[in-house]
Amino acid sequence: MNILVCVKQVPDTTEIRIDPVKNTLIREGVPSIVNPFDGYALEAAARLRDKNPDTKIVVLSMGPEQAKKALKECLAIAADKAYLVSDRAFGGSDTLATSYIISNAIRKVEELEGTFDAIFCGKQAIDGDTAQVGPEIAEHLDYPQVTYGLEAELKDDMLKVKKEVENGIEVIGVKLPCVVTFTKPAWDPRFPNIKRKIAANKAEIPTLTAADLDMIDLTRAGLKGSPTKVKKTFVPQKKTGGIQIKEDNAAVGAVRLYQLLSDANVI
Repeated sequence: MNILVCVKQVPDTTEIRIDPVKNTLIREGVPSIVNPFDGYALEAAARLRDKNPDTKIVVLSMGPEQAKKALKECLAIAADKAYLVSDRAFGGSDTLATSYIISNAIRKVEELEGTFDAIFCGKQAIDGDTAQVGPEIAEHLDYPQVTYGLEAELKDDMLKVKKEVENGIEVIGVKLPCVVTFTKPAWDPRFPNIKRKIAANKAEIPTLTAADLDMIDLTRAGLKGSPTKVKKTFVPQKKTGGIQIKEDNAAVGAVRLYQLLSDANVI
């Protein structure tokens, strides 16, 4: 089996900065991590390989040069090969443009690694929370998709996916090739071992630019190819202070609360 896992390097949520002109996240120089939901997707692929040893796992990320650090982390954990998609022409892409670029990159990587039986993604990136890129990749590739996956199991020419729903879990069968996006399961991702860490640090990660993606239409990439326009982005200020009412008797506490609200002219 041949699995591609799409991963994203996201800024540490405590260090987010905004470009005041473009209204986009400033990523260069900001501490970054592998998007946690993408980590669950990688672990789901690794668990499939545990039961099917001939499975190959390739990871792909779109971002600046520093995203290679995230790809090397994935190599240390479970991935066999890694590719970075990076070009100035891709900067500022919204979810639609991003999914278009990635779908073209997937086709290019398939020329090198063979056709992928499944594309795994995290359900969403914690820096955007849109949950759109995975499903959009499925649409660009014309693949069936399952979202909010918890785990996947190979059954002949299909995947049996446990999917999180509001009232519990559904089990869905989906034919290959397909796209599955993963949410947080009951288990934690595995840690890398020393041997894989050493190999990952030495690994050369190819970069695919716009020139490498033969069929890409650059009018559909970057800020110009993004129909979503961000008017304003800001980090909400943290509120401090507050009063705690600690009374053993609820009635006494209610009277105290009423008095405080009355004195503040709230009621």
